[in-house]
Amino acid sequence: MKKVGNHNSISRVLFLSLALLTFSFTSMAQDAAPAATAAPAADAAAAPAGGGDPVKGKELFNTNCAACHKLDGKSTGPALRNVADKHDKAWLVKWIHNSSEMIKAGDPVAVKLFNDNNKSVMTAFPQLSEGDIDNILAYTSQPAPAKSTTAAPPRTETAANAGGGISNNVILGALCVVMLILVVMLFMVNNVLTKVAKKNGLEIAEKPATTPIWVAFAKNQFLVLVTSIFLLLAAGYFFYGWAMQVGVDQNYEPVQPIHYSHRIHAGSNGIDCKYCHSAARVSKTAGIPSLNVCMNCHKNISEVSDTTATAEHSKAFYDGEIQKLYDAVGWDKAAQKYTGKTQPVKWVRIHNLPDFAYFNHSQHVTVAGIECQTCHGPVEEFELMKQFSPLTMGWCVDCHRKTDVKMEGNEYYTKIHEELSKKYGVDKLTAAQMGGLECGKCHY
Repeated sequence: MKKVGNHNSISRVLFLSLALLTFSFTSMAQDAAPAATAAPAADAAAAPAGGGDPVKGKELFNTNCAACHKLDGKSTGPALRNVADKHDKAWLVKWIHNSSEMIKAGDPVAVKLFNDNNKSVMTAFPQLSEGDIDNILAYTSQPAPAKSTTAAPPRTETAANAGGGISNNVILGALCVVMLILVVMLFMVNNVLTKVAKKNGLEIAEKPATTPIWVAFAKNQFLVLVTSIFLLLAAGYFFYGWAMQVGVDQNYEPVQPIHYSHRIHAGSNGIDCKYCHSAARVSKTAGIPSLNVCMNCHKNISEVSDTTATAEHSKAFYDGEIQKLYDAVGWDKAAQKYTGKTQPVKWVRIHNLPDFAYFNHSQHVTVAGIECQTCHGPVEEFELMKQFSPLTMGWCVDCHRKTDVKMEGNEYYTKIHEELSKKYGVDKLTAAQMGGLECGKCHY
């Protein structure tokens, strides 16, 4: 009798497939515990034997000294780390209480210190007691924290496997092989069954021919008409939405030549928007602050604190951006003076109204008393500035219809407000009722 198939071969393939599948799931369940490594704890620095409290000294340092001094870098004054080892305590007490008096008296150390620091006059602190000075010296005498030079390596395939585990790619690859074997087996079984059916004279029923769906759809005129109308309406809807967005740059967030973080300045440090954008109170435009405004603070702030860093931007990144500011204005932070070599900063404009639309910042900020966040969003939370509002005509008109005119201390609108409030029968008028929807207000 003639064989209809190689059953031994099929059995071997099935056995190997099951064995490989079992091995795959067994490998997935194995998870060797990696060797535990304990990082040595850093020993806390002991307070210097001077009787002072470094914790209180830090508070006093930040209140009285941090504006002009750093612990480990030169600012307006010299670095103060271990200053107690450089000068006698009695001399330091006299210097802190009244440095100008010592310079006038001709103290050689005081005169040299004065000349070495661009003849910057140190503020006198007669209110600080000797105990306060002891606390400050205790704080400045603490050893500098060790800087970490190694960063945690990114998790890679090799690092994941170092602990004894098996890579997910290996497991997925094994499963793919098993699935491929199963598919091959199905084809082999189907082939064997077909041969058996032919051998026994059995006829295999053929599938009835079916009309392709696209042919049936084309023959149904009602479906074609409804589909055509739907597609036309959908196309018109999306085209209208696209056309209405022409020239609208909402959420536009360009990368600037110097990374200026509103989150740090307006958020963490609480700097008022109008300190930098002072023109917004008196001018049509808010203006771009000059770099001299930045240097009002950054003459003495050449680096950020460790808590400022984020997962995306490190402390070194922010310090590098401050250095870009110094390069632009020509500031030598070591010598604490301008070099005269400047570089222009080409800021990228974010908010840009069309020429035919008139908008006056002073009218909205000073007269109407509108907060900056109303139009520009929560800038104190933005890492990079972006266009928060759409700045479309519809958006402006909607604001004029909803915003009441503030009359407190605004005598300019008193008479017209009284007349119009009687006309409309309301206590408070909106900007629209005061003429805020007239075309000539914004287009002339």
